[in-house]
Amino acid sequence: MIPVIESAQPHAIGRQVLHAAVVAQLRDMITEGQLTPGERLNERVLCEQLGISRTPLREAFKVLATEGLIVLLPNRGAQVAKMGRDEVVHAFQVMGALEGLSGELACANITEEELAEIRELHRQMAACHRKRDLPGYYRLNRAIHERINAAARNPVLTQVYRTVNARLHALRFRSNFDRKKWDAALAEHEQMLEALAARDGERMRRLLVEHLAHKCAAAVLALMESERASAPAADGEAQARRGNGAAARSAAARRSGAPRAAGAAAGRAAKSARRINGRRV
Repeated sequence: MIPVIESAQPHAIGRQVLHAAVVAQLRDMITEGQLTPGERLNERVLCEQLGISRTPLREAFKVLATEGLIVLLPNRGAQVAKMGRDEVVHAFQVMGALEGLSGELACANITEEELAEIRELHRQMAACHRKRDLPGYYRLNRAIHERINAAARNPVLTQVYRTVNARLHALRFRSNFDRKKWDAALAEHEQMLEALAARDGERMRRLLVEHLAHKCAAAVLALMESERASAPAADGEAQARRGNGAAARSAAARRSGAPRAAGAAAGRAAKSARRINGRRV
């Protein structure tokens, strides 16, 4: 029986534990949004939360910097890395190709024992979905994708997969904040399980590429909404407070058009992410 992994919360890490435990804890905190993109990392607070000194914390920062999760600032500490819109689309394009190839190869090489393990992980993941336990759901989701990649039996593919995917965990996690998107993602996983059991490599590849395209669209939309929310108030709104009715109407028009523009941009991102190796899916 495979145990469900509990949601990551900051907790004290014993001194005897290798710094890999610190790296894993910080990685989960970034993935689950406890440390947000662009946030400066407060060493004193993190040391207190994790029960460690600054030395293992700074060593962990260096590891996460090589993964692209944080940025080291000369003489100013570190901050969580922030990806731009184009960078997100490009990364998901590559990730879609890697996931698709993993699924196609896994259909040819997976054993019955591995398939049974993925089925059990899926059952636990569906239980987390029913309980609306997103951290638990995502950890099992990630485990399923990693098992599929491992079943492909291609170590070069696995190495590249891990490198690219490291920067996308937080975006993939947040793509399930919308309940309809989360429900759709679970349904897509059920279809993947069917294709894997049938050893239908072409269908499995297609489903995974489409799955990643949906994640890309959700990530781009969330990024645009975040940018809009954090942007300073428009000059027109400031003028409106001074009684300029025309400026107020202009600002309102811009706000009403922003969601439509964001949705259109997300749709374009999804189409772009589907263009994998010159193929449309």
